[in-house]
Amino acid sequence: MPVYSYSFKDAVGQINQGTTEAESEEGLRARFTEQGLEVVEVTLLKKKGKAGARNYGKVKLANLSIFCRQFSTMVDAGVSLVRCLDVLSRQTDDPKLKKILLDVGERVEGGESLSRSMQRHPRTFNNLFIGLVKAGEIGGVLEESLQRLAGFLESDVALRRKVKAALTYPVLVMIASIGIVAFLVVWVVPQFADLFRDIGLKDEQFPAPTKFLIDLSENVAKNGVVILISSIAVYFAWKLFTATRFGRRVADRIKLKIPVFGKLHHKVCMARFSRTMGTLLTSGVPILQAMETVAGTVGNAVMSDAVLDARARIREGDRIGDPLEASKMFPPMVVHMIGVGEESGSLDFMLQKIADFYESEVEAALASLTAAIEPILIVFLGFIVGFIVIAMMLPLVKIVSDLSGGGGME
Repeated sequence: MPVYSYSFKDAVGQINQGTTEAESEEGLRARFTEQGLEVVEVTLLKKKGKAGARNYGKVKLANLSIFCRQFSTMVDAGVSLVRCLDVLSRQTDDPKLKKILLDVGERVEGGESLSRSMQRHPRTFNNLFIGLVKAGEIGGVLEESLQRLAGFLESDVALRRKVKAALTYPVLVMIASIGIVAFLVVWVVPQFADLFRDIGLKDEQFPAPTKFLIDLSENVAKNGVVILISSIAVYFAWKLFTATRFGRRVADRIKLKIPVFGKLHHKVCMARFSRTMGTLLTSGVPILQAMETVAGTVGNAVMSDAVLDARARIREGDRIGDPLEASKMFPPMVVHMIGVGEESGSLDFMLQKIADFYESEVEAALASLTAAIEPILIVFLGFIVGFIVIAMMLPLVKIVSDLSGGGGME
């Protein structure tokens, strides 16, 4: 999707700038107009590698977190920006980040602001990054903004690692289960089917479980290529569907409604919303601009829409908590704490507390989920393998029973 830089005037006449993805310039302008904002400029930065921003690829969040911490430390020590960028470009092991830092350093040395130079690399430096850097430049506290940004990125990396680590084992068990079942159905079952037929058993003499398994195996062998191609086609069709605005919202709504995992995803989004919003407000970013930035980083299109709708109502004079409560996407506890923070003038502090709470909730939920899902997966795998083994043994039991009873196979 094309990336645009934009600038607009808010309700108090202040110029706000940023970068975002949009399907078209007209669509982006219409989005701002719907929110009652006066668009000053919209410029195409990137479209399929075309002019504007140089496309060096996306830098891993962990590498970006390390860079930000080192950058903040060097700026705090009084090292010039150009020198910082030069040293960090030579120090990093990430070739993509190296090229980006060299480009940013050249632009800063040429007289361009740090935020504007970073803005030319939207795949690496998102609206949150640019907003905090710009706030630090305007307020003369760039080192503080970079320190807050480093802390935010480190928290985000830690949260992502916890989620990834908790889900790694279940995913591996599922892959192993699918592989074992596929091997038994495609390779082992046909061997037993041929053996049974060789010793004189007819298909109608097979017990129901055995007949079901043999029919399944033969269908998979006969239509395996069709099944594989269909699966791949469905996967890419879903990817194309979710790449659209409507499809992305459908997928994100499904994510929120999936049993167990939906609640976990919602908690992760709430932690990201609170941490991002709190970090921006602490750095002095205006609330309307902060909410727009948060909408692009919350990680769910449905919640993003709720944040943008709340932003539009706040611009018209509503309190922050009321539109968030009306969206039904924010729990009463969050709305209440935001309301208290707004009344007491400590909204940024309250948001950080909410983020701490939800991050601990995510950690506890992941621990419980991991503890519960491991035995469930093991029992499930045991049941499937056991069913296959029993289904293959039933004809042998029948043969032995017939022989011991003095009968014989017809």
